[in-house]
Amino acid sequence: MSSMSLPSRPRTGLVFEVAGQRLSLQPCGGLWWEAASVLVVSDLHLEKASSYAARGQMLPPYDTRATLKRIGALIHSLQPTTVISLGDSFHDRRARPRMAADDVALVRDMTDACDWVWIEGNHDPKPPEDLGGRMAHELVLGDLVFRHEPSDRSAAGEIAGHLHPCARVIGRGGRTVRARCFATDGIRLVMPAYGALTGGLNVLDVAFDPLFPHGMFAGVVGRDGVYLAAKERLAADIARAAG
Repeated sequence: MSSMSLPSRPRTGLVFEVAGQRLSLQPCGGLWWEAASVLVVSDLHLEKASSYAARGQMLPPYDTRATLKRIGALIHSLQPTTVISLGDSFHDRRARPRMAADDVALVRDMTDACDWVWIEGNHDPKPPEDLGGRMAHELVLGDLVFRHEPSDRSAAGEIAGHLHPCARVIGRGGRTVRARCFATDGIRLVMPAYGALTGGLNVLDVAFDPLFPHGMFAGVVGRDGVYLAAKERLAADIARAAG
């Protein structure tokens, strides 16, 4: 992957319409629906590092704190009435006992400050009850429906996560940069993973084909903003040789 950054511009969200609703794609990977005062984050995978450490693969143990502080800063800035955590908020079902006391306090402060909704994910079908908030399999608000996994049918207004979309964007001179992205065709939208240690699946992977049969755009998360890239500007990942 090239170290090239995307073009500089003021740190701001990119407004895009999905099912007729104006949504702001935030540079941190969150989604802001201003008209409804709803903030959406997806795939936090809290305590991923401690999960890997328990299996002998050591990662820096700061992912939960870093992820929560980024959400807290967004809540402080936007003052949402509702926050939706769009599934896989915790990396596994034993994540809660591994959380540091300070991180638990951060979560409780945020769930006390707004109507916090934990959407069920495949990693966390039942989020811990002692952290506050409420649980839902999916949530319908006006013209939008929020669920963890994208449906396999036409779904106008669907906001989903699960796939962790990333884009490899072709720049000047053929150089490329790979970054997290929102994937959307204006009918539905797939969120990038918000967690500090989460990876991503290239939006040109066949997993996205049935979701966007008529093409899609990538809202690429850059250092200073979100940049809209048409499919023609995207490239598949380069396969690494074995050995």
